[in-house]
Amino acid sequence: MQATAKLKNLPVSPRKVRLVANLIRGISATKGIAILKHTPKQCAIYLKKLLLSAIANWEQKNQDTDLDAADLAIKAIWVDSAGMLKRLRPAQQGRAHRIRKRASHITLIVDARQNSADPIDHPDTTAAIETQSLQSAVSDDSITPNDTMPAQKAKEENTPATQ
Repeated sequence: MQATAKLKNLPVSPRKVRLVANLIRGISATKGIAILKHTPKQCAIYLKKLLLSAIANWEQKNQDTDLDAADLAIKAIWVDSAGMLKRLRPAQQGRAHRIRKRASHITLIVDARQNSADPIDHPDTTAAIETQSLQSAVSDDSITPNDTMPAQKAKEENTPATQ
């Protein structure tokens, strides 16, 4: 059974919050807390509190289930824009520029995983993705290890680089 937590009117722009929300989407709750703890963004503090609230809501709904055995995951997280405070800033020649102070609504859903081998957290999957990306980088014919940048070639030949 899933649990929901909502945060309304967070005084941070939705664009900035989505950057951090994308870091924790689809991963386990414990890993999400660890990521948010070490993320140097202002909204990470609010998202961590929201995640802890969603976990507490899940515990309240499922009192007969052990939290450690449940293996909670962040099922969904989305960020919507809230109301906007509009202010005026003086500009040159008697004009005024509008300042829009944006706010966010965040909704987070936590649920127990059905199977423990989630493809996002599985180490074999991440290793396979890294291997594929390395192979594609090596197999690219346009870049060879002996190629250097034009500025580096110019330094080697002691001539100015042309652009």
